[in-house]
Amino acid sequence: MITIYQWENGGLKEAQDFGSSCWINLVEPTTTELERVLTFSDVPRDFLTDPLDTDERPRFDYDDNAAMLIIHVPCPVTEDDAVVPYRTVPLGIILMGQSVITVCSARTPVTTAFLDQIRRVCPPSDRYRFAFRLIWHAGVLFLRYLHDVHQRTNALEDELHESISNEVLLKLLTIEKTFVYFTTSLKADTIALARANTARQLTLSEDDRDQLEDAMVEFQQALETATIHANILNGTLDTFASLINNNLNNVMKYLTVVTIFLAVPTLVTSAYGMNINLPFVDGTGSRAVFWAIVAVSVCAAGLIGIILFILSKKRKF
Repeated sequence: MITIYQWENGGLKEAQDFGSSCWINLVEPTTTELERVLTFSDVPRDFLTDPLDTDERPRFDYDDNAAMLIIHVPCPVTEDDAVVPYRTVPLGIILMGQSVITVCSARTPVTTAFLDQIRRVCPPSDRYRFAFRLIWHAGVLFLRYLHDVHQRTNALEDELHESISNEVLLKLLTIEKTFVYFTTSLKADTIALARANTARQLTLSEDDRDQLEDAMVEFQQALETATIHANILNGTLDTFASLINNNLNNVMKYLTVVTIFLAVPTLVTSAYGMNINLPFVDGTGSRAVFWAIVAVSVCAAGLIGIILFILSKKRKF
């Protein structure tokens, strides 16, 4: 889909055709739409196709007619069966003449909600400031989504404090994937922004450079926040894994106690259940011998129980 915006009356208005100064927003564009933009802009074809690759890494590139900056931006997953709540997608920002072109393989709030940021929007003719404010908005969305993911993590941790369940642990693992996506993308984004900040091909004014540095601060803050939350979540998962192992050890300990408690009586009674001649079972005293064996078994079990109880009190078992 292609959407064209032009600056009118202090704001961006949707237009039907290209102008000398406009913002062209491409979202999952068709081949026909790409050819239309190529005819108008005369930018290299790979500038428009590379951002459509979901595995494209953030980078800065420059051509005689245009400059391109690819960054990874956050995007919520709207599918009902989605495992990961958020992901990142490449967003290509192409600066050429007095126009700006954005290319993305998915609809992302970075461009859709950018139109509502009246105080941050400027004419596309001021291409550098326009692009850097768009990037700044992406950093703000990173922080907003990180705050949401952190709240989800806290809610799941509260559930685990009440009862450890596999479902909650799996949800925490999916959130950990989100942190991995965010930290990986933010690290590459900060490198790409730093490369653009030092690029000699871009003639930036002081105001433009300030806008870019503001965006870099937001991305750096988002990276640090994502790293902190990821480390906390990793520590939480390790703690609950230790708790599960500890609970399993306690269960095995109790089962071992029960096994030892029943071993001696079982040994005695099983020995006198064999069909061979055994001591004290001949003659008329067999009934008394039975109760004597039962008494010995009970006494042996009681003695073992007392020994295990004393050892548990001394924390030796």
